[in-house]
Amino acid sequence: MTKNTEKTIIFKYKFNFGAGIEKEFNVELDNKTLDLIQTKKESSPKWAELEYFKCPNCPLNKNQHAFCPVAANLVEIVNFFKDSISYKEVDLFVKTEERGYVKHTTLQQGINALIGIYMVTSGCPIMNKLKPMVRYHLPFATLQETRYRSISMYLLAQYFLYKRGGKPDWDLKNLVKIYDEIRIVNKGFFNRLSKIEIKDATLNAIVKMDMFAQHVSISIDKNVLDEMESSFDAYF
Repeated sequence: MTKNTEKTIIFKYKFNFGAGIEKEFNVELDNKTLDLIQTKKESSPKWAELEYFKCPNCPLNKNQHAFCPVAANLVEIVNFFKDSISYKEVDLFVKTEERGYVKHTTLQQGINALIGIYMVTSGCPIMNKLKPMVRYHLPFATLQETRYRSISMYLLAQYFLYKRGGKPDWDLKNLVKIYDEIRIVNKGFFNRLSKIEIKDATLNAIVKMDMFAQHVSISIDKNVLDEMESSFDAYF
């Protein structure tokens, strides 16, 4: 049965290792929910089980979820890069419906961008708070770009909350809490993967992801936002 591509969002990640060696990952999301559209796969390994080094803040119950939803969806990526070193250089091509991105980079940076999509869209109750950012996915984002996008997303969420009669958090206090919880998941997932026999490319991609989460949290706590204020002079 042919899928209706108008109802999906597709990100194509192609890693070019040179000497004619390439690997492409196609990530397909539901256009409305931004949930990952899962393809049929073989049974997941033990390290993907929910209770295998389960994140301490995970609210999922093993009776309803035999496997960690993120881990189960990352099996192909983890297996493919299990013998890869972080700083191996690759040419990475990222294609969306609107545009394409090309960068000569390291494997850890390329894997980081790819894994980030899976972690947010696989059904993890903690990570799904970042799901609105996936629609406007920005590969190779800098720390500053990630900070701006995260805070902008959160403030838009507060506007929608206000429109629904809720109490918005204009001081960003709960955004810090969200990222604190996300960092627990990042560390938990690192622990999960560190217990299996893989080299450091995927592990360091998780570390890089956690570094970005820490940066956003620190930026809010230490009022780094003040340095951004001058860009908004036209509104004052």
